[in-house]
Amino acid sequence: MGELWDRLRELPLEVDDYVLERMQRDVSSDFTRVSTTIRLRGGGTDGIGEDVSYDAGDQDRLQEAGPVQPLAGSWTLESFCDHLATLDLWPAPAVHEASVLYRVWAYESAALDLALRQAGRALHEVLGREPRPLRYVVSLRLGEPPSLAPLRARLDPYPGTEFKLDPTNSWTPELVAELAGTGAVESVDFKGQYKGTVVDVEPDPALYRLVLDAFPHAWLEDPHDELLELCPPERVSWDAPIHSVEDIEGRPFEPRLVNVKPSRLGGLRPLLAAYEHCEAHGIRMYGGGQFELGCGRGQIQLLASLFHADGPNDVAPGGFNDPAPPPGLPTSPIAPRPAATGFRWEGAPA
Repeated sequence: MGELWDRLRELPLEVDDYVLERMQRDVSSDFTRVSTTIRLRGGGTDGIGEDVSYDAGDQDRLQEAGPVQPLAGSWTLESFCDHLATLDLWPAPAVHEASVLYRVWAYESAALDLALRQAGRALHEVLGREPRPLRYVVSLRLGEPPSLAPLRARLDPYPGTEFKLDPTNSWTPELVAELAGTGAVESVDFKGQYKGTVVDVEPDPALYRLVLDAFPHAWLEDPHDELLELCPPERVSWDAPIHSVEDIEGRPFEPRLVNVKPSRLGGLRPLLAAYEHCEAHGIRMYGGGQFELGCGRGQIQLLASLFHADGPNDVAPGGFNDPAPPPGLPTSPIAPRPAATGFRWEGAPA
Protein backbone atom coordinates (compact mmCIF):
# COMPACT_ATOMS: atom_id res chain seq x y z
CA MET A 1 0.00 0.00 0.00
CA GLY A 2 0.97 3.66 -0.24
CA GLU A 3 2.61 6.11 2.08
CA LEU A 4 -0.67 7.63 3.27
CA TRP A 5 -2.06 4.30 4.46
CA ASP A 6 1.27 3.51 6.12
CA ARG A 7 0.79 6.59 8.29
CA LEU A 8 -2.58 5.29 9.56
CA ARG A 9 -2.64 1.52 9.52
CA GLU A 10 -0.80 0.84 12.80
CA LEU A 11 -2.98 3.16 14.90
CA PRO A 12 -4.20 1.17 17.93
CA LEU A 13 -7.97 0.82 18.25
CA GLU A 14 -10.03 -0.36 21.22
CA VAL A 15 -13.71 -1.07 20.55
CA ASP A 16 -16.10 -1.87 23.40
CA ASP A 17 -19.39 -1.66 21.52
CA TYR A 18 -21.32 0.50 19.08
CA VAL A 19 -24.72 2.10 18.59
CA LEU A 20 -26.77 3.15 15.57
CA GLU A 21 -28.48 6.55 15.41
CA ARG A 22 -31.16 7.43 12.86
CA MET A 23 -31.27 10.77 11.05
CA GLN A 24 -34.00 12.04 8.73
CA ARG A 25 -34.68 15.29 6.86
CA ASP A 26 -36.59 16.58 3.83
CA VAL A 27 -34.03 17.89 1.35
CA SER A 28 -33.98 20.05 -1.75
CA SER A 29 -34.41 17.27 -4.33
CA ASP A 30 -37.95 16.58 -3.14
CA PHE A 31 -37.27 13.47 -1.11
CA THR A 32 -36.90 12.50 2.53
CA ARG A 33 -33.30 11.63 3.28
CA VAL A 34 -32.59 8.94 5.87
CA SER A 35 -29.09 8.05 7.04
CA THR A 36 -27.50 6.29 10.02
CA THR A 37 -24.69 7.39 12.30
CA ILE A 38 -22.46 4.49 13.36
CA ARG A 39 -20.93 5.35 16.73
CA LEU A 40 -18.10 3.07 17.85
CA ARG A 41 -17.28 3.34 21.56
CA GLY A 42 -14.15 2.43 23.45
CA GLY A 43 -11.44 3.79 25.72
CA GLY A 44 -13.76 6.41 27.18
CA THR A 45 -14.52 8.10 23.86
CA ASP A 46 -16.29 7.46 20.57
CA GLY A 47 -15.76 7.50 16.82
CA ILE A 48 -18.43 8.32 14.26
CA GLY A 49 -19.21 7.54 10.64
CA GLU A 50 -22.33 7.95 8.49
CA ASP A 51 -24.03 5.33 6.32
CA VAL A 52 -25.30 7.29 3.32
CA SER A 53 -27.10 4.44 1.52
CA TYR A 54 -29.96 6.12 -0.33
CA ASP A 55 -32.74 3.58 0.08
CA ALA A 56 -34.72 4.29 3.27
CA GLY A 57 -35.65 0.61 3.55
CA ASP A 58 -31.96 -0.33 3.71
CA GLN A 59 -31.53 2.15 6.55
CA ASP A 60 -34.62 0.84 8.34
CA ARG A 61 -33.38 -2.75 8.18
CA LEU A 62 -29.94 -1.76 9.48
CA GLN A 63 -31.48 0.05 12.43
CA GLU A 64 -34.01 -2.68 13.18
CA ALA A 65 -31.27 -5.32 13.25
CA GLY A 66 -29.30 -3.21 15.71
CA PRO A 67 -25.58 -3.39 16.60
CA VAL A 68 -25.12 -7.10 15.88
CA GLN A 69 -21.67 -7.04 14.29
CA PRO A 70 -18.76 -8.55 16.30
CA LEU A 71 -16.60 -5.43 16.44
CA ALA A 72 -15.45 -5.42 20.07
CA GLY A 73 -11.78 -6.05 20.67
CA SER A 74 -8.25 -4.71 20.51
CA TRP A 75 -7.17 -3.93 16.97
CA THR A 76 -4.95 -1.83 14.80
CA LEU A 77 -6.84 0.25 12.26
CA GLU A 78 -5.63 -2.15 9.57
CA SER A 79 -6.65 -5.33 11.40
CA PHE A 80 -10.08 -3.83 12.14
CA CYS A 81 -10.62 -3.02 8.45
CA ASP A 82 -9.46 -6.51 7.51
CA HIS A 83 -11.89 -8.02 10.03
CA LEU A 84 -14.70 -5.81 8.74
CA ALA A 85 -14.14 -7.20 5.24
CA THR A 86 -15.03 -10.69 6.52
CA LEU A 87 -18.45 -9.63 7.86
CA ASP A 88 -21.86 -9.49 6.21
CA LEU A 89 -22.95 -5.95 7.05
CA TRP A 90 -26.39 -6.37 5.48
CA PRO A 91 -29.40 -7.94 7.27
CA ALA A 92 -30.96 -8.21 3.79
CA PRO A 93 -29.38 -7.62 0.37
CA ALA A 94 -28.79 -3.98 -0.52
CA VAL A 95 -31.37 -2.44 -2.84
CA HIS A 96 -28.56 -0.71 -4.75
CA GLU A 97 -25.20 -2.40 -5.30
CA ALA A 98 -23.25 0.81 -4.64
CA SER A 99 -24.64 0.93 -1.10
CA VAL A 100 -22.42 -1.98 -0.11
CA LEU A 101 -19.37 0.28 -0.38
CA TYR A 102 -21.17 3.15 1.35
CA ARG A 103 -21.65 1.00 4.46
CA VAL A 104 -18.03 -0.11 4.52
CA TRP A 105 -17.00 3.55 4.43
CA ALA A 106 -19.32 4.32 7.36
CA TYR A 107 -17.69 1.71 9.60
CA GLU A 108 -14.13 2.47 8.49
CA SER A 109 -14.52 6.23 8.91
CA ALA A 110 -15.90 5.64 12.42
CA ALA A 111 -12.93 3.41 13.19
CA LEU A 112 -10.49 6.05 11.93
CA ASP A 113 -12.17 8.72 14.05
CA LEU A 114 -12.08 6.51 17.16
CA ALA A 115 -8.45 5.46 16.69
CA LEU A 116 -7.34 9.06 16.27
CA ARG A 117 -9.35 10.26 19.28
CA GLN A 118 -7.94 7.47 21.44
CA ALA A 119 -4.44 8.52 20.33
CA GLY A 120 -5.21 12.19 20.98
CA ARG A 121 -4.26 13.12 17.43
CA ALA A 122 -5.90 14.81 14.44
CA LEU A 123 -6.07 13.35 10.94
CA HIS A 124 -4.11 16.15 9.29
CA GLU A 125 -1.34 15.81 11.86
CA VAL A 126 -0.92 12.07 11.27
CA LEU A 127 -1.03 12.47 7.47
CA GLY A 128 1.39 15.39 7.55
CA ARG A 129 -0.88 17.65 5.48
CA GLU A 130 -2.10 21.13 6.31
CA PRO A 131 -5.81 21.90 5.81
CA ARG A 132 -6.45 24.71 3.32
CA PRO A 133 -9.43 27.04 2.78
CA LEU A 134 -12.18 24.94 1.24
CA ARG A 135 -13.87 26.04 -1.97
CA TYR A 136 -17.31 24.57 -2.57
CA VAL A 137 -20.12 24.56 -5.11
CA VAL A 138 -23.80 23.88 -4.47
CA SER A 139 -25.29 20.92 -6.33
CA LEU A 140 -28.84 21.56 -7.52
CA ARG A 141 -31.69 20.40 -9.71
CA LEU A 142 -34.09 23.05 -10.98
CA GLY A 143 -37.38 21.14 -10.63
CA GLU A 144 -40.01 20.14 -13.16
CA PRO A 145 -40.91 22.27 -14.89
CA PRO A 146 -37.46 23.78 -14.37
CA SER A 147 -37.10 27.34 -13.17
CA LEU A 148 -34.50 29.71 -11.81
CA ALA A 149 -36.25 29.77 -8.42
CA PRO A 150 -34.17 27.05 -6.65
CA LEU A 151 -30.94 28.75 -7.70
CA ARG A 152 -32.20 32.21 -6.74
CA ALA A 153 -33.27 30.91 -3.31
CA ARG A 154 -29.58 30.25 -2.66
CA LEU A 155 -27.78 32.84 -4.75
CA ASP A 156 -29.76 35.86 -3.55
CA PRO A 157 -28.98 35.38 0.18
CA TYR A 158 -25.46 34.11 -0.61
CA PRO A 159 -24.05 36.20 -3.50
CA GLY A 160 -20.96 34.70 -5.06
CA THR A 161 -22.09 31.10 -4.56
CA GLU A 162 -21.12 28.78 -7.42
CA PHE A 163 -23.31 25.90 -8.61
CA LYS A 164 -23.19 22.44 -10.12
CA LEU A 165 -26.47 22.03 -11.99
CA ASP A 166 -28.17 18.93 -13.41
CA PRO A 167 -29.45 19.75 -16.92
CA THR A 168 -32.59 17.92 -17.97
CA ASN A 169 -34.24 17.61 -21.36
CA SER A 170 -36.94 20.05 -20.25
CA TRP A 171 -34.46 22.94 -20.06
CA THR A 172 -35.37 25.68 -22.53
CA PRO A 173 -33.13 28.18 -24.32
CA GLU A 174 -34.76 30.95 -22.27
CA LEU A 175 -33.94 29.23 -18.96
CA VAL A 176 -30.37 28.52 -20.05
CA ALA A 177 -29.88 32.16 -21.04
CA GLU A 178 -31.09 33.26 -17.58
CA LEU A 179 -28.73 30.80 -15.90
CA ALA A 180 -25.80 31.97 -18.00
CA GLY A 181 -26.61 35.54 -17.03
CA THR A 182 -26.00 34.76 -13.34
CA GLY A 183 -22.36 33.86 -14.00
CA ALA A 184 -22.72 31.32 -11.19
CA VAL A 185 -22.59 27.99 -13.05
CA GLU A 186 -19.29 26.19 -12.42
CA SER A 187 -20.27 22.66 -13.50
CA VAL A 188 -23.08 20.84 -15.27
CA ASP A 189 -23.80 17.20 -14.49
CA PHE A 190 -25.34 15.37 -17.44
CA LYS A 191 -25.98 12.21 -15.33
CA GLY A 192 -24.97 10.22 -18.39
CA GLN A 193 -23.19 7.48 -16.43
CA TYR A 194 -26.16 6.47 -14.28
CA LYS A 195 -28.28 3.51 -15.35
CA GLY A 196 -31.63 2.54 -13.84
CA THR A 197 -31.81 5.31 -11.24
CA VAL A 198 -34.27 8.12 -10.54
CA VAL A 199 -31.73 10.67 -11.82
CA ASP A 200 -31.17 9.10 -15.25
CA VAL A 201 -31.40 11.53 -18.17
CA GLU A 202 -31.98 10.38 -21.75
CA PRO A 203 -29.16 11.50 -24.08
CA ASP A 204 -30.21 14.53 -26.11
CA PRO A 205 -27.69 16.17 -28.49
CA ALA A 206 -29.76 19.37 -28.58
CA LEU A 207 -29.45 19.75 -24.79
CA TYR A 208 -25.69 19.23 -24.98
CA ARG A 209 -25.23 21.83 -27.69
CA LEU A 210 -27.39 24.31 -25.81
CA VAL A 211 -25.47 23.83 -22.56
CA LEU A 212 -21.99 23.77 -24.10
CA ASP A 213 -22.63 27.02 -25.96
CA ALA A 214 -24.15 28.80 -22.97
CA PHE A 215 -21.47 27.77 -20.45
CA PRO A 216 -18.21 27.69 -22.40
CA HIS A 217 -16.05 27.39 -19.28
CA ALA A 218 -18.12 25.01 -17.15
CA TRP A 219 -17.00 21.51 -16.28
CA LEU A 220 -19.00 18.80 -18.07
CA GLU A 221 -19.60 15.99 -15.60
CA ASP A 222 -20.44 12.42 -16.64
CA PRO A 223 -21.49 12.88 -20.28
CA HIS A 224 -23.36 10.04 -21.97
CA ASP A 225 -21.02 7.65 -23.80
CA GLU A 226 -22.86 8.19 -27.08
CA LEU A 227 -22.51 11.99 -26.80
CA LEU A 228 -18.99 12.14 -25.41
CA GLU A 229 -17.63 13.26 -28.78
CA LEU A 230 -19.55 16.55 -28.40
CA CYS A 231 -17.59 17.41 -25.25
CA PRO A 232 -14.07 18.90 -25.30
CA PRO A 233 -11.91 16.42 -23.33
CA GLU A 234 -10.25 19.18 -21.32
CA ARG A 235 -13.65 20.13 -19.87
CA VAL A 236 -14.91 16.65 -18.96
CA SER A 237 -15.04 15.53 -15.33
CA TRP A 238 -15.97 12.07 -14.03
CA ASP A 239 -18.03 11.15 -10.99
CA ALA A 240 -20.37 8.13 -11.08
CA PRO A 241 -17.90 5.68 -12.71
CA ILE A 242 -15.12 6.31 -10.18
CA HIS A 243 -14.89 3.53 -7.56
CA SER A 244 -11.15 2.77 -7.73
CA VAL A 245 -7.82 3.68 -9.27
CA GLU A 246 -8.63 1.19 -12.02
CA ASP A 247 -11.75 3.19 -12.89
CA ILE A 248 -9.69 6.37 -13.13
CA GLU A 249 -7.25 4.64 -15.45
CA GLY A 250 -10.12 3.17 -17.49
CA ARG A 251 -11.64 6.44 -18.72
CA PRO A 252 -11.87 6.89 -22.52
CA PHE A 253 -9.05 9.45 -22.34
CA GLU A 254 -6.73 10.59 -19.58
CA PRO A 255 -9.00 12.48 -17.17
CA ARG A 256 -8.36 16.09 -16.20
CA LEU A 257 -10.70 16.10 -13.19
CA VAL A 258 -12.29 13.29 -11.15
CA ASN A 259 -14.61 13.14 -8.17
CA VAL A 260 -12.86 11.15 -5.48
CA LYS A 261 -15.95 10.43 -3.38
CA PRO A 262 -14.98 8.61 -0.17
CA SER A 263 -18.16 6.58 0.27
CA ARG A 264 -18.14 5.52 -3.38
CA LEU A 265 -14.59 4.18 -3.08
CA GLY A 266 -15.77 2.31 -0.03
CA GLY A 267 -12.82 2.28 2.34
CA LEU A 268 -9.73 4.04 3.59
CA ARG A 269 -7.21 2.10 1.53
CA PRO A 270 -8.84 2.59 -1.89
CA LEU A 271 -9.54 6.24 -1.07
CA LEU A 272 -5.96 7.01 -0.12
CA ALA A 273 -4.70 5.08 -3.14
CA ALA A 274 -6.88 7.24 -5.40
CA TYR A 275 -5.53 10.43 -3.84
CA GLU A 276 -1.95 9.27 -4.38
CA HIS A 277 -2.64 8.16 -7.95
CA CYS A 278 -4.18 11.48 -8.95
CA GLU A 279 -1.41 13.51 -7.34
CA ALA A 280 1.24 11.39 -9.05
CA HIS A 281 -0.39 11.79 -12.48
CA GLY A 282 -1.37 15.46 -12.26
CA ILE A 283 -5.11 14.74 -12.25
CA ARG A 284 -7.19 17.37 -10.48
CA MET A 285 -9.70 16.18 -7.90
CA TYR A 286 -12.89 17.33 -6.22
CA GLY A 287 -15.17 15.95 -3.53
CA GLY A 288 -18.81 14.99 -3.80
CA GLY A 289 -21.62 14.95 -1.28
CA GLN A 290 -24.54 12.58 -0.90
CA PHE A 291 -27.03 14.57 1.15
CA GLU A 292 -25.23 13.68 4.38
CA LEU A 293 -27.24 14.60 7.44
CA GLY A 294 -24.63 14.02 10.13
CA CYS A 295 -20.88 13.72 10.54
CA GLY A 296 -20.37 12.52 6.98
CA ARG A 297 -20.57 16.01 5.47
CA GLY A 298 -17.93 17.36 7.84
CA GLN A 299 -15.65 14.41 7.13
CA ILE A 300 -15.75 14.92 3.37
CA GLN A 301 -15.18 18.64 3.88
CA LEU A 302 -12.08 17.83 5.93
CA LEU A 303 -10.76 15.47 3.26
CA ALA A 304 -11.40 18.04 0.55
CA SER A 305 -9.53 20.64 2.60
CA LEU A 306 -6.54 18.28 2.82
CA PHE A 307 -6.41 16.93 -0.73
CA HIS A 308 -8.23 19.19 -3.21
CA ALA A 309 -9.25 22.38 -1.46
CA ASP A 310 -9.37 24.48 -4.64
CA GLY A 311 -11.47 22.06 -6.73
CA PRO A 312 -15.16 22.50 -7.59
CA ASN A 313 -16.05 20.57 -4.44
CA ASP A 314 -19.66 19.47 -4.17
CA VAL A 315 -19.40 19.62 -0.38
CA ALA A 316 -21.35 22.78 0.46
CA PRO A 317 -22.66 23.17 4.01
CA GLY A 318 -25.63 20.87 4.50
CA GLY A 319 -28.02 23.79 4.95
CA PHE A 320 -27.89 24.37 1.19
CA ASN A 321 -29.71 21.04 0.80
CA ASP A 322 -32.71 22.33 2.76
CA PRO A 323 -35.69 23.50 0.69
CA ALA A 324 -35.09 26.98 2.16
CA PRO A 325 -31.43 27.44 3.14
CA PRO A 326 -31.09 29.05 6.60
CA PRO A 327 -29.15 32.25 7.26
CA GLY A 328 -25.61 32.17 8.60
CA LEU A 329 -24.11 29.43 6.42
CA PRO A 330 -20.34 29.79 5.88
CA THR A 331 -19.52 31.13 2.44
CA SER A 332 -16.92 29.74 0.06
CA PRO A 333 -14.05 29.36 0.69
CA ILE A 334 -14.53 28.04 4.23
CA ALA A 335 -11.66 28.59 6.65
CA PRO A 336 -10.15 25.24 7.69
CA ARG A 337 -11.94 23.74 10.69
CA PRO A 338 -10.25 20.43 11.59
CA ALA A 339 -11.05 19.11 15.05
CA ALA A 340 -8.18 18.98 17.54
CA THR A 341 -8.43 15.19 17.59
CA GLY A 342 -10.10 12.62 15.40
CA PHE A 343 -11.58 12.63 11.91
CA ARG A 344 -13.99 15.53 12.35
CA TRP A 345 -14.76 19.03 11.08
CA GLU A 346 -15.59 21.54 13.79
CA GLY A 347 -19.23 22.60 13.73
CA ALA A 348 -20.42 19.46 11.93
CA PRO A 349 -22.89 17.17 13.72
CA ALA A 350 -21.31 14.73 16.14
